[in-house]
Amino acid sequence: MLQKTLFAGLMLAGAMASAANAQDFHLSSTSIAEGAQLAPAHVFTGFGCEGGNQSPQLSWSGAPEGTKSFAITAYDPDAPTGSGWWHWNAVNIPASVTSLEPSASGHGAMPEGAVEIANDYGAAGFGGACPPPGEVHRYIFTVHALSTERLELPDNPGNALVGFMIGANTIGTARITAVYNR
Repeated sequence: MLQKTLFAGLMLAGAMASAANAQDFHLSSTSIAEGAQLAPAHVFTGFGCEGGNQSPQLSWSGAPEGTKSFAITAYDPDAPTGSGWWHWNAVNIPASVTSLEPSASGHGAMPEGAVEIANDYGAAGFGGACPPPGEVHRYIFTVHALSTERLELPDNPGNALVGFMIGANTIGTARITAVYNR
């Protein structure tokens, strides 16, 4: 009985330590803010939208112990597709990287080794917000701390596969949810 109690106590302590680590993992930005409207710089050009199509500045800190790389995603769960809309999937960002400058995506400023996956517009890299007129959509920017240095993906993977691989290797996340309407 004592062994079971000790084991349960150790499991609880481990879970609490993991939760504390997850709380320390933080995403910030000089470009976007929690609950705030995205600026025109982060709006898609096309599909009836007129924007700069620039990825936001992102900084993160407090990654969990064991982080070997990062992935960044931007996802709109409100898109009228039945499966949301992937605006950005970047993987294999080295663990030594803790920020991205504005417009890093598509301008040759992504960290060495990072791979940008085709977004749901069909182009590799960041694709800005462009909801249907009259709708407010959420844009969830997430940095994922991964337990592997590199996700092994096939050429031209779909966003569902990339999401699965990110999820299977995530040890912590930090996010900012912004909004946009037109």
